[in-house]
Amino acid sequence: MRAVLDVILLVLQLYTYVIIIVAIMSWLIAFNVINVYNNVVRAIWDALNALTEPLLRPIRNMLPSFSGLDLSPIVLLLLIFLLQDVIAKYIYPNVF
Repeated sequence: MRAVLDVILLVLQLYTYVIIIVAIMSWLIAFNVINVYNNVVRAIWDALNALTEPLLRPIRNMLPSFSGLDLSPIVLLLLIFLLQDVIAKYIYPNVF
């Protein structure tokens, strides 16, 4: 059972990195540093959006509009950190 929890914690950590990469990439696209007309950039952008959008969309729908500022990645990261702490502090020590 601890191996399953270790895998869950690893997946959550990797997903955290994906969310950070998507946020940085969206800034670079917004400031026209990288161009989405490039096929490689478009493929990476589409793949990362396919990974993050199912969890970010419901959070965006619940949050009020902040005049173009997207706080949904921050909220999702906070939820992931909370879940990691709950697993590490309460579930992991009680599993044999």
